[in-house]
Amino acid sequence: MTADSKATPPDTDGTGTPTATGPAAYAELAAVGPYGVRPGHALITMVEPHPGHEYAYNRWYEDDHYIAGAMAMPWMFAGRRWVATRDLQLLRRPEKSAVAQPVTTGCYLSTYWLTEGRYDEHMKWTVGINQRLNRDGRVYQDRTHVFTAFQEHVATVYRDGAAGPRDFHALDHPYAGLVLEVIDTEGPEQRAELVEWLCARHLPRRLTGSPAAMVTVFRPTPLPGDRMSYVKQVVGVDTRLTLLWFLQQDPRDGWTAHFTGLEEEVAEPALGRVELLAPFIPTVPGTDRYVSELR
Repeated sequence: MTADSKATPPDTDGTGTPTATGPAAYAELAAVGPYGVRPGHALITMVEPHPGHEYAYNRWYEDDHYIAGAMAMPWMFAGRRWVATRDLQLLRRPEKSAVAQPVTTGCYLSTYWLTEGRYDEHMKWTVGINQRLNRDGRVYQDRTHVFTAFQEHVATVYRDGAAGPRDFHALDHPYAGLVLEVIDTEGPEQRAELVEWLCARHLPRRLTGSPAAMVTVFRPTPLPGDRMSYVKQVVGVDTRLTLLWFLQQDPRDGWTAHFTGLEEEVAEPALGRVELLAPFIPTVPGTDRYVSELR
């Protein structure tokens, strides 16, 4: 093998870029397939930095991972980070949660929208890029994934009907807070019934007069077998629902008035049980604001 052949691997354009993904291939990819604006899927990930690593974790996520490990990927068109300071963590319910043990675990939440119909393409890229980031030492290890799953969009319920931002605006609109709600059911049939009850009765009634402008409803999808080893396989693929309540005010304002009794209402028709109700506020990108208030 000559020195030149070592410097230029086969099947590349001479710069190390595989010819299969050269500039011409990107033009071909852009010309086919779905390219609407609806969020067909979401990535919802709640993470706990290890004690003593809060600042370093936040800087890594803000300065590198949010871009290289998320927003720079194809078909991920919106994202937002949220944080639960200690006082917000203490508002969480129920005390014994199937999602977080203890229930206060998981002080950062990241939410991302994926273009409808592009889930498979995105998953190929996200596995590949995260494997590359890991090889290059660009994955922060001193953190725990408490609740991480790609989720399929099921429904969005709006407080004000056709007025106001739509769900595809939700991660760009300056909402003042978000509430993550996780509901488990006994099986697929009960989950289908729960979705119908939530959308037709429970959520419209709860949204009336509420600081929440909308609630998006998702169901989890299994992670691929070649996912990163530090991310656990998703539980509740057939039995769980994830709700995101987008608030126009700080969740601490009116928390008791607007979020008391949710667990009992969901349990009453015997369709499911609330396993997590957790309020968050948005981070301030590029800063360490709130890091000192996590513990």
